[in-house]
Amino acid sequence: MDLVWILGDQLLADHPLLASPDPDRWVAMVESAPRARRLRYHQQKLTLLYAAMRHHAAALERAGHRVLYHRLEQLLPGTPSTTTPGTPSAEDLPDSGAVLAAWIARHGARAIHLLEPNDFHTQSALPALAERLGVPIHTHPTPQFLLPRAAFLSWAKGRRSVVMEQHYRRLRKELGVLMTADGQPAGGVWNTDADNRQSRAQFRKASPRVPALPPPTSDPVAREVAAQVARLFPDHPGRAADLWLPVTRAGALAWLERFVAERLAGFGPWEDLMVDQEPVLFHSVLSPLLNIGLLTPMECVRAAERAWQAGAVPLASVEGFIRQIIGWREFIHGMYWRHMPDYLTVNALEAHRPLPRWAYSGDTDLRCVSRAIQQAIALGYNHHIQRLMVLGNFFLLGGYAPGEVLRWYLEMYSDAYDWVMVPNVLGMVLYADGGWLATKPYAAGPAYLDRMGDHCARCRYNPKRKTGPDACPFQALYWAFQNRHAPRFRGHPRLGMMVRQLDRLGEDLRQEYTQTAEAFLEAQA
Repeated sequence: MDLVWILGDQLLADHPLLASPDPDRWVAMVESAPRARRLRYHQQKLTLLYAAMRHHAAALERAGHRVLYHRLEQLLPGTPSTTTPGTPSAEDLPDSGAVLAAWIARHGARAIHLLEPNDFHTQSALPALAERLGVPIHTHPTPQFLLPRAAFLSWAKGRRSVVMEQHYRRLRKELGVLMTADGQPAGGVWNTDADNRQSRAQFRKASPRVPALPPPTSDPVAREVAAQVARLFPDHPGRAADLWLPVTRAGALAWLERFVAERLAGFGPWEDLMVDQEPVLFHSVLSPLLNIGLLTPMECVRAAERAWQAGAVPLASVEGFIRQIIGWREFIHGMYWRHMPDYLTVNALEAHRPLPRWAYSGDTDLRCVSRAIQQAIALGYNHHIQRLMVLGNFFLLGGYAPGEVLRWYLEMYSDAYDWVMVPNVLGMVLYADGGWLATKPYAAGPAYLDRMGDHCARCRYNPKRKTGPDACPFQALYWAFQNRHAPRFRGHPRLGMMVRQLDRLGEDLRQEYTQTAEAFLEAQA
């Protein structure tokens, strides 16, 4: 008998190793409390993951597969799950290796098969795990991404510059997505940014209706898991009982259908917008479902493409959405495997500041930052502009240590997994990789935040003030950052202009900004 080990982020409806039930091939799934305690992962992320795993196991059993399943509060296989007072603490519960060892001993398994793990640490640990278990472990290509990692590495090999746009266009051609019969991009353009990313002033004028968020899930399995997560991981951010995402394959498909019908048309024009009381706006919130396998990238892409072909959604919104999947998602995945494990030691800008004291509470007078953190705590979610241009911008300008910032992002979001967060945070957000991923740091002052969001009207700081106690701290932080790194970026084709503008400020104002920024950051410690 062989075991097919399904990891929690590989809940594929069409698993390539489980095409049909096989009496000599059993399925193994483990809810690992020690793994969940490596970091303080958001309670809603853990609830989503374990509830989805339990539903997936039940679906496999209904399809005729023999499933070995270890629940969160069990000790070792053969002991019942307990929910009474005096049950084991998270520290007492076994890891995946111990559970697999018990199953192997009991059932005489000859080998373990699994899809390629999606993170470097799990993949690297497999040889030692195989030795510990005394059986071979075989990995198989994963269909969770449109391009196998080996194919990306082959494409990127030898290139001095690896650019997402080139990769995106190549994949669109190969996959035939938004392409005409003669091989041209639909609408005659590859990139529709010129029609997207409108400002808060345009949003206020258009006054589009934003669909309401769903209430917390009433799924009984999710509610059971939420109670266990809250008990075992009480110091983790968020409230498990407030999970608002679907936990089944059917629920994920319905979620995709609702996004296409209700939000996709508004995604393009408002994808970079921030509205104080609207944490989701027209974003899809598909990444938590994609990243655990409840949805596949291509079914999301084709659903959006069909909506455009039917005339229900403008091309700009569809192309912008598809670029996030075929473009950024695939590119980020490839770059992760290209640069691991080197990514974990990068710190090109020599940033070493510990996280601010309010990183897990949002208790700061900076309204845009406070709202983003509060929404992350409540929902396990921020959209990409909050993550990049508000929170990421603050961590970048403030010189916060890459390892600490990466840990924060991994802990706070329901879609946070190593392969997506390592390059996004260390490369895109912090420029700690020195340019492996992005061509420049995504640094911005208060003018951008005021143009693209409505937080400033409710903030105690004034984005129009340049200096003084009422000036937005992003003003001093931005210019102090430019001043600190001027030698590095003076000759940069995209940032050299900002360094020249910095020179025109004069020495006195540069020093004032630097001192103001440092005093502000010290006060946040």
